[in-house]
Amino acid sequence: SGFNSIGHMDTMLRSRHQIGHYKEGEEFIQNVFHVLSQIFTGKEKSNLAICWLQYEIYKVIQCLQAKKKKKLKAQGRKSKKLAKNFLKAPDNRNNLCLWKLYAYLEWLLGNTDDARKVFDTALCTAGTGGLKSAQLCSLSLLYAQLEVELLESIEGAVMSRAVHILTKLTENGPYVPYSGQVLSVNVLKARKTYEHALQDYLSKTPDSDQDGVNDTDQLVNLVGCYALFQYLTVGIDAAVLIYNQASENLGASGSQKCENTGENFGILNFPTALEAVTLLHTNLLRFHMKISVYPLNPLREALTEALKRYPSNQSLWRSYIHIQRKSHSASKARRFFDSVTRSANSLEPWLFAIQAEQMRKKLTEKVQRADVGEIHCTIPETGLTNRIVALFEHAVQSENGTHCPLLWRMYLNFMV
Repeated sequence: SGFNSIGHMDTMLRSRHQIGHYKEGEEFIQNVFHVLSQIFTGKEKSNLAICWLQYEIYKVIQCLQAKKKKKLKAQGRKSKKLAKNFLKAPDNRNNLCLWKLYAYLEWLLGNTDDARKVFDTALCTAGTGGLKSAQLCSLSLLYAQLEVELLESIEGAVMSRAVHILTKLTENGPYVPYSGQVLSVNVLKARKTYEHALQDYLSKTPDSDQDGVNDTDQLVNLVGCYALFQYLTVGIDAAVLIYNQASENLGASGSQKCENTGENFGILNFPTALEAVTLLHTNLLRFHMKISVYPLNPLREALTEALKRYPSNQSLWRSYIHIQRKSHSASKARRFFDSVTRSANSLEPWLFAIQAEQMRKKLTEKVQRADVGEIHCTIPETGLTNRIVALFEHAVQSENGTHCPLLWRMYLNFMV
């Protein structure tokens, strides 16, 4: 995603301060970017700018998570200056990806109105590619997602700015900024357009001459836009239906292609498309549960299915741990972790299994140490400690675990 964890270990807590970027690590990364920007030209230089800006956004997110207001202000100023300098370069003026990142940066810094202006400017200058343009779809999807997150309930969302953005995307005409209303007839037309576009994409025949990566992105963005549109205009069940339909088609086409050719070639890189669609699906369910009453089971099932397929996807694991924390019974989660760690070679299942148990231990200790008058709980919680040590032992014996510095550091840290 444009950055790597050089020079920081954000999984460790040292006293009460979370360890951020080390000065040397940060200087090293900045030097690399500066040197490369003088060597690269054209497309490579634009791609480097995108990576650099993603890295700056990542640091802003870190400041937000750590609630460091002073640091956030300074980081925000630096990142915005860099983004503006990138967009001033003649090669980047029409680069929608950079415009999208700049608007997202403004949004993260709390400048919602400025971010909207940037999004609107980018959409107005992007031309009339509509659903055929992968970058335009991606820009509209992020804009709509951010707007949806501001909604307090799904009632009346048909008139929201998000619906306006997603409707305008289907019209293939120049973009007009939101004026406060969305016409019902436009919503109906947009739904038909999305339906036909998705059918066309899913029934496409493989053509190895085409740019596979672009087509994958395009399909994921299209499914995301259509599902979000259905969510806002019809409801959560309609959105889930779109995700299920896309996942079934992608799963079937992927396995069929492997049988026919012995490898996965053609316009769509199916596993990545399927993984990205699953991520959109689970994120939407999580959001819906936050703003309204909805059962937990659909989300839990979607996550367990996805994690069996993609055991190294960190975002899915984070969501899984987040929902398991609400459950008082750990046995189901433990059985699931056990089955995934046995079948998968990746290290993520081990790391997240350990994290889940450590969170449970922290919670237990917090409850036991609560001061309730004269009564103090004196029973030590050894069961969880032994369990965590056993998980560490098994993890460091696995092939990948033996060579993972982070895992060894976590183990030492826990034993201390």
